[in-house]
Amino acid sequence: MTRDDGGATGAVTERESARHSELRDLVDASADRLPPDVVATVRTGLDTVGARLALGVQHTVVALVGGTGSGKSSLFNATSGLDVADVGARRPTTALPTAGVWGSDATALLDHLDVPRDRRFRGEQALTGPEPGSMDGIVLLDVPDHDSVAQGHRLQVDRLVPLVDLLVWVLDPQKYADHRLHGEYLRGLAGRQDAMLVVLNQTDTLTSDGLGQLRLDVARLLVSEDLGGVEILTTSARTGDGIPALRETLRRTGERSSTNRSAVRAQLDALSATLAGALGASPVPTLDVPAAATRLGETLGVPAVADSLAAAHRGSGVLVTSVREPARARIEAVRTAWVGDLTVGLPPAWRSAVDAAVPDAGAIAEAATAALREVPVAATPGPGLLARFRRARLEREGAEAAAAYAASAQDALERSVTTAVAGARAELDRLGAARRTLEAGRFAPASSGA
Repeated sequence: MTRDDGGATGAVTERESARHSELRDLVDASADRLPPDVVATVRTGLDTVGARLALGVQHTVVALVGGTGSGKSSLFNATSGLDVADVGARRPTTALPTAGVWGSDATALLDHLDVPRDRRFRGEQALTGPEPGSMDGIVLLDVPDHDSVAQGHRLQVDRLVPLVDLLVWVLDPQKYADHRLHGEYLRGLAGRQDAMLVVLNQTDTLTSDGLGQLRLDVARLLVSEDLGGVEILTTSARTGDGIPALRETLRRTGERSSTNRSAVRAQLDALSATLAGALGASPVPTLDVPAAATRLGETLGVPAVADSLAAAHRGSGVLVTSVREPARARIEAVRTAWVGDLTVGLPPAWRSAVDAAVPDAGAIAEAATAALREVPVAATPGPGLLARFRRARLEREGAEAAAAYAASAQDALERSVTTAVAGARAELDRLGAARRTLEAGRFAPASSGA
């Protein structure tokens, strides 16, 4: 069966399963970089989605839900053409669920809903009923009465509600305003109007005027529960009136992409948004390596070495051939500036991870000093030669020697800075990859706030 999203049902399910696994891997890999409450929330959500996927989102699940005496079991038989659901003459209430399945295997779903194996029926077995193929992919359920005094029946209805694509509330002319139905069920479903249908059954017991008044009363009650957009159909399971229209509604529902699938996609996108919010904005490192190397060189005394080299060429100073041992506080300030530039806009946990990936001040100073020891210092002319050179030449050669040293020292320090922040940049790359994964796999376009 093909859905309206352009892909085969199995292929779509594979995409959702792949996204589920992708998010699971991402949260596992980033758990130490995320707030614990976010990790717990996302993992719980992924467990829920995994359960949905295991049940099979390719089915379009329609549930007939109603109270004792509403006639929903008779309506199940009339709609499906299967004379299998327990009607009032045989049993006063629906005690066990019954399922009719067309064109698909819903074993995992029906197992989850505790539908007994001997109460699962293939719709194609019906001698009468829907046109062949018109309800392929539909799972029609007749579930225990919502107002049953048996706690197990109530729990089964409660488990069912989040899993169905279309809730068909079957109302009868006597108890359509039942406070339990409205107070415990309809009021909590205001956000699912597009996945609900109200069927006024047993219309053969009403006059034309009575039916008109009933429709008005039910419409008024639905509006009062913020469900004014829910469609109302009228049927008589006994006479067959309205059954073709109900079948047509089910057929149209089956042609839409499963609400379960839509719910899974929406939940996966919501979990992605939760992770994206915790990860923060895509990292844009602002560390200027040349500037960072220059500041580090100033802290270590590179300019002093270059100046002494120029002075020694002029014969007016003592050559300093090595940098000084810097005060730790000054290197700490340098390191703090690096971390600040690398963590702009990052959430606290990821800032801490980047900070931890940058070596401490002592290691930075030691590595940079070792790098500078490898920088050659040009030899200066001996005292006897100095008198032979003109002052302008000495000035020029001194400046050239100082510039050459400064350039070599800058190169060495840039390499040292790059090495020092390599771990931090790996963390940022990891974060960036996580952000790209979240955005690339969304089922819906990202909102401006995501």
